[in-house]
Amino acid sequence: MQSTAKTVNDYLEELPEERKAAFSKLRNSILNTIPKGFEEQMSYGMLGYVVPHSIYPDGYHCSPKLPLPFISIGSQKNFIVLHHLGIYANPELLEWFTNEYPKHGNYKLDIGKGCIRFKKMDQIPFDLIAELAGKISVEDWIECYETQLKSRKSK
Repeated sequence: MQSTAKTVNDYLEELPEERKAAFSKLRNSILNTIPKGFEEQMSYGMLGYVVPHSIYPDGYHCSPKLPLPFISIGSQKNFIVLHHLGIYANPELLEWFTNEYPKHGNYKLDIGKGCIRFKKMDQIPFDLIAELAGKISVEDWIECYETQLKSRKSK
């Protein structure tokens, strides 16, 4: 369920009322800890935190006109989703996150390949998400991304 909102503010305005507080808190958790250099913008119909072309001119390999994505958050039909490409690309970061998650509540982690789903707004571990958002600098993300890209091309 992608939004057609053109701006972050438009996206926030169209959120269902029952999700606005939790979504805003999640957004602020990311904004308060994400390293300098990432920019917030609309990306794939969600709020995206990206490496802008001014830092990484090559852009995203799937569509070089787009900046390099890092984190996205969105409101889907049945849940709030957080896409974190770092936990998809970095097994150590994924292991850290899955080990830390149970310490922040007694609910099961609903995760795919870098996609974390929160069906209940009161079960979002905001402090853990904030810590996760701050773990990778722009430079480290670019290095991780390029390493993954090169390993795919050599296969």
